[in-house]
Amino acid sequence: MIETLIILAKIWGVLLTLVGLAVIMTWVERKESAIVQDRLGANRADILGFRLIGLFQPMADGLKMFFKEDFVPPRGEKLLHTIAPVLSFFPAIITFAVIPFGDTLRLFGKEIPLQIASLNIGYLYILAFGSLTFYGVVLAGWSSNNKYSLLGGLRAAAQLISVDVCLGLSLVAFVMVYGTLQLEEIVRQQGTLLFGFLPAWASSCSRSASCFFSGGHRRNQARPFDLPEGESEIIGYYTEYSGLRFGLFYFAEFVEIIVLSALVSTLFFGGYQVPWLYAEGFRFPVGLLGIYLIS
Repeated sequence: MIETLIILAKIWGVLLTLVGLAVIMTWVERKESAIVQDRLGANRADILGFRLIGLFQPMADGLKMFFKEDFVPPRGEKLLHTIAPVLSFFPAIITFAVIPFGDTLRLFGKEIPLQIASLNIGYLYILAFGSLTFYGVVLAGWSSNNKYSLLGGLRAAAQLISVDVCLGLSLVAFVMVYGTLQLEEIVRQQGTLLFGFLPAWASSCSRSASCFFSGGHRRNQARPFDLPEGESEIIGYYTEYSGLRFGLFYFAEFVEIIVLSALVSTLFFGGYQVPWLYAEGFRFPVGLLGIYLIS
């Protein structure tokens, strides 16, 4: 019973964290775009006259999507049109289950691993469930009964397949070095030091980090890799979507950004570990201390 409650607590904690970060990311993207375009950005939503640099804008966006008309094309496939956003959002959430977000926590005499599921095929699990978003974009384009949406869905599927191949191949040598697909074990092996002072991160001894990072950027369909959406031509795969169904597609992109960022940190930057920080506190290498004293 206690183990079940612990697992449920971890699941709810991860879900709330992902959703909260995704909401903040919507604000960050809009403010970043405003800075690049030399304008103020989202700053009109307010409560009792307080705007707080646009922090109320995500709430306004959520209310707008909730009350907008939930349109379904008259000749479209209603069931598949409803399922498609879920197939894009659900895989982005469950892939976080195997990512360790902390070391083992000892509480009330129990050891609680800060990870929802420990799988010996952790990275393959992420690739398998992450590729399910392919079905979401294809079904979204096909079920809309719109040839332009179908073309957008096919473009999105082609890009996702090519990027997933890139993400898989970029880690072949990486997995051979560490000898495991278990993410928590990979993080532990990166907790050692090279030459007595350099963190043994995969980013310091592998060129696949840049390939994986660029592949993840393309997978998020972020600019300039926003070909699947085709906003300039208005032929994205979710052209016929509105309301909360459109919101799920939009939200899934930000959740994927967070999951891929966590995956990059786990695989290439030691995960949750802080360099030279141990259970008893910070212990800096003598070499770094000498460099600091000389400077």
